[in-house]
Amino acid sequence: MAVTALYSAHYRSLVRLAVLLVRDNATAEEVVQDTFVALHGAWKRLRDTDKALAYLRQSVVNRSRSVLRHRAVVEKYAPKGLPDAPSAENGAIGQLERTAVIEALRGLPTRQREALVLRYYGDLSEAEIAGAMGISKGAVKSHTARGMAALRTVLEQLS
Repeated sequence: MAVTALYSAHYRSLVRLAVLLVRDNATAEEVVQDTFVALHGAWKRLRDTDKALAYLRQSVVNRSRSVLRHRAVVEKYAPKGLPDAPSAENGAIGQLERTAVIEALRGLPTRQREALVLRYYGDLSEAEIAGAMGISKGAVKSHTARGMAALRTVLEQLS
């Protein structure tokens, strides 16, 4: 019952978070669904069920990292020269990726991108971001400041 309520309340925001991290809507939905399945299986073992949303966010970030690592290995060993046929999802996501901010975000190092997405898109506090990323609050401040400076530089060059 509690997992269902969390799903109803937070599924869409967690998918949006995952889309910004993995850059693929279908994969983002899969990451979030796998996260909820894992939460359901671990529900009885949770010491503090009030922190379930923080657990979900951290799991989404961690699973997104795993997807990106797997994707990098697959791309490294993929056969070269085969033409890719664009899918309908690629077309829909392509519209989202055309914005200057999204393009600038893509150029950031992973930790800076994660910190900025969690802060400004997820509207999380530094403590919540630190928990989701598994780093200290000081590291969150550092990644956020560096990411903002890099975004500012890129966006100023575009205008």
